[in-house]
Amino acid sequence: MFGLFARRGLVLLVSALVLTLVGCGSKAIHRAPVEDRGSQVKRQSVVPAESTAQPVQQLPGFENAGKPGYYSVKSGDHLIRIGLEHGQSYKDIARWSNIDNPDRIEIGQVLRIVPPVSEGGVGKPVLISKVTPVAMPPLQAASATKSLPTLAASAPVAPPASASPAGADEDPGFIWPNNGTVLASFDEVKNKGLDISGAAGDPVLASADGRVVYAGAGLRGYGNLVILKHNNTYLTAYAHNQKLLIKEDQSVKKGQKIAEMGSSDSDRVKLHFEVRRQGKPVDPSKYLPVR
Repeated sequence: MFGLFARRGLVLLVSALVLTLVGCGSKAIHRAPVEDRGSQVKRQSVVPAESTAQPVQQLPGFENAGKPGYYSVKSGDHLIRIGLEHGQSYKDIARWSNIDNPDRIEIGQVLRIVPPVSEGGVGKPVLISKVTPVAMPPLQAASATKSLPTLAASAPVAPPASASPAGADEDPGFIWPNNGTVLASFDEVKNKGLDISGAAGDPVLASADGRVVYAGAGLRGYGNLVILKHNNTYLTAYAHNQKLLIKEDQSVKKGQKIAEMGSSDSDRVKLHFEVRRQGKPVDPSKYLPVR
């Protein structure tokens, strides 16, 4: 009897438990609200963005790259050195290349290193127009005893005004810039001129008539430097001076004192002397008098 009551009680207990669970399941479960941000964002039409890439800026003179008479700037270049190596004044190159500041040139920039036609440079070839042949009347038979007419001698044709005077590109007749002994001879790789001994303050003389195309200390390795242009072919350079006695664009005469010997940018007092033929260094001893 007791077992029967026990089983009924167990059934009732289980039934109550089931009802409790069902009741709990029927209650709404409160969860944190989820915000549908996508529904709140207004849709916008997609407009292609304009390209932010800037057009490549070409350096001055790029259209002349590789052409004769032009030079493309490389790393480490200086306008003074470019002038020295091409037999020109750095100021002339700056003017021909429309450079306002000679101290600022860019790698890849193309410079004009020959003068334009207006300054005696080589221009474009002259195009000769086609000549239309003109019919000539038939020749009449000439008498065997009649001599041919004598042609008048043509007058000599004067050279054009832009032509260089005779001897303008020839050896100007160099003299030694100093009486010191030669410390180091010319070498195409190691020494592009002659090193001449002397004492501080000794005179440095212009080796030939010319014009000062550079006077200063802007070229590394040369110290206080003077460059003279003698004609369209020859330049001379005088380096390591302690004092410069001339100015750029000044005309000088052969034997004129242009500087005083020194040791600027050098390990000792000496004069470094170069002769440049069309910008290329040549052995000065082949142009100087034997002594």
